[in-house]
Amino acid sequence: MPSPRIALAQIDTRVGDVDANAQAVLDWARTAAQAGADLVVFPEMTLTGYPIEDLALRASFRRGAEAALQRTAAALGAEGLGNLAVLVGTVGEKSVTPVHEPGAPEGPRRPTNQAVLLQHGQVQVRYDKHHLPNYGVFDEYRIFAAGDDVCVIDVAGRRVGVVICEDIWQDGGPVSQMDENEVSLLVVLNASPYEEGKGHQRVELAARRAHEVEAPVAYVNLVGAQDDLVFDGGSFVIATDGTVLTRAPQFVEHLLVWDLLGDDDAPATGHVAPPLAPDEEVYRALVTGLHGYVTKNGFRSVVFGMSGGIDSALVAAIAADAIGGENVVGVSMPSVYSSDHSKDDAADLAKRIGADYRVQPIAPMVDAFEGELALDGLAAENLQARVRGVILMALSNSEGHLVLAPGNKTELAVGYSTIYGDAVGGFAPIKDIDKSRVWALARWRNNAALDGVFGPDELPPIPESSITKPPSAELRPGQVDQDSLPPYEILDEVLDAYVENAEGRAELLAQGFDPAVVDKVLALVDRAEWKRRQYPPGTKVTALAFGRDRRLPITTQWREP
Repeated sequence: MPSPRIALAQIDTRVGDVDANAQAVLDWARTAAQAGADLVVFPEMTLTGYPIEDLALRASFRRGAEAALQRTAAALGAEGLGNLAVLVGTVGEKSVTPVHEPGAPEGPRRPTNQAVLLQHGQVQVRYDKHHLPNYGVFDEYRIFAAGDDVCVIDVAGRRVGVVICEDIWQDGGPVSQMDENEVSLLVVLNASPYEEGKGHQRVELAARRAHEVEAPVAYVNLVGAQDDLVFDGGSFVIATDGTVLTRAPQFVEHLLVWDLLGDDDAPATGHVAPPLAPDEEVYRALVTGLHGYVTKNGFRSVVFGMSGGIDSALVAAIAADAIGGENVVGVSMPSVYSSDHSKDDAADLAKRIGADYRVQPIAPMVDAFEGELALDGLAAENLQARVRGVILMALSNSEGHLVLAPGNKTELAVGYSTIYGDAVGGFAPIKDIDKSRVWALARWRNNAALDGVFGPDELPPIPESSITKPPSAELRPGQVDQDSLPPYEILDEVLDAYVENAEGRAELLAQGFDPAVVDKVLALVDRAEWKRRQYPPGTKVTALAFGRDRRLPITTQWREP
């Protein structure tokens, strides 16, 4: 008996665009058939995109997704691909009958997170996800109804179990019943969002499940970005002893092909894409996140203030890698306090990445405001930032660019962003990156250029002086960030303990931090919650990101003495 060939299609989808997603299924199924596949497996919720959130609750949307599913099945048959087994994720529905009324008439219909087998021009099998996550970025328990059936399909005479994402993260459920069905392979459809360090958790979990069901596990993951979430792909097949047999690269669409040999044979192996180094992985996640947000929201270009500082420089490099430097508009908006080296660094950066570089002095506009308003101190400083925000939004309105906010996670934590000023924007690419990591990523990107990672003969995109000079908002003479903040290496340590690890004042003091620093930082964080609530969305790369995963207190009175 010939060995079935399995193809894992990690593709990029768009929430709500069922026609385009269905066309992608056809295109990649065609490619899989050309590669000799007997089964091609697509990610979770492929036809609808993920996460669809409350779109699932619209009966009209579910009808549209079902119609696209039926058209896809028919099109596969019409193209001569009817023998290919196509396993695809979509939104389904089921009637919900109250448990205490087993004989009651059919209840209301609820959406389900569904995997569907298409073959011979028709829908052959449906499987509804059992375990519905309700933590972190997930809200599936509220949206979907849970399934209760076990799904095992036949692929070229071999039994293949099917589950969806969270079904392997929870003990029990359908995975625990697979050994009873004596499957030769377990396939898992996933839309697992990226978080730094999560990749090894997936592999370790899949290894445990492979050992449990006594069969290899084929894990296919979504790739691309939707809103603030990034999906990194990295699909793989793992053996019962925990050996990764083949693995796809991260952050790119890819068809991973693998042969399912006999149960008594040593498993087949294929190319194993090497894991990315931590800084490269995070950087590519940021590029993927910005590319997805720009393109899926119908933009072709971005605009932001190009100040010559490290944050805007990193954002510029990410933007150039995401959509091309020719689609980046960098605006230098010098004030009377702007240094010559900052203006020179901004111009140098724009030249390196091929950006559309413009200079718009703000002094006349600031003077006009100050001629009507008597402002001094912080109000006068913030006025400069707000004038710059008006300029960027005007360019966005007149030329159709998406405005980027270049603030980092450290600034957001302590409230060092001006509402309606540097907080202006539709997307914030580095809002989940702390200041210390900003420098590290800038260094990595420049070194990658020297190593030819992004192409031969590329200049490092970020001027060296943007990395090495003391950071400053340049809103008053001689200003640097450290005038009012602890050194960033200390500040980020305190923030990591307080924000990321939820440690309180007592724990921070026990770690040896200066009480004055602790009290100042915690007070700044607590008072800035209202600002963070108004900041644009941005790519999520950590387990806990502002705006998506947490809220912090807005009072300091709860803290222990």
